[in-house]
Amino acid sequence: MWAAILIFVLLALVIGVLLGYAAVRFKVEEPPIVEEIDKILPQIQCGQCGYPGCHPYAEAVANGEADINQCTPGGEPVMLKIAEIMHVEPKPVKSTDEEEETVGHKVAFIHEEDCIGCMHCIKACPVDAIVGTTKAVHTVILKECTGCELCVPVCPTDCIEMRPQPTTPRDWIWPDPEKVVPTVTPPVTGAHP
Repeated sequence: MWAAILIFVLLALVIGVLLGYAAVRFKVEEPPIVEEIDKILPQIQCGQCGYPGCHPYAEAVANGEADINQCTPGGEPVMLKIAEIMHVEPKPVKSTDEEEETVGHKVAFIHEEDCIGCMHCIKACPVDAIVGTTKAVHTVILKECTGCELCVPVCPTDCIEMRPQPTTPRDWIWPDPEKVVPTVTPPVTGAHP
């Protein structure tokens, strides 16, 4: 019996050493540009860019397989940083919904009278914006919802709807004073009428 235990321990040690060596020897280095792009993405893994998460999207952008303007939650600031990293011209951010441009940001809304508490929407939400328990009513934390719409197709009772958020002064984007060009031209000195 002790011989069998000793053989298994020695075998485990040999395999562990071989796996450790293989991990060091055959390590695949990622291009540093992938890490740079991945750091600036919002890391909500919503899939709105067409990729299963932020890291696969960063890899696709670095390899030239994806455009720099596909991260809807990150918006223009993320797109501008990616353009700077990739040394390309900025592009308008792609919208997942044509109507969204005219309506504004949409968030999920759960019709509580139809909710059966199945938890499918909670599992689908990448940012934990939906709260509730099994067989109880769920609700959405509006400040946390990114509008990714991943909760809508998984709801078996179709009780989730995307509603536009009203624009408030907190949503306004004020111009950067450093980028605003002065419109007043200085008077020319020394000229007489």
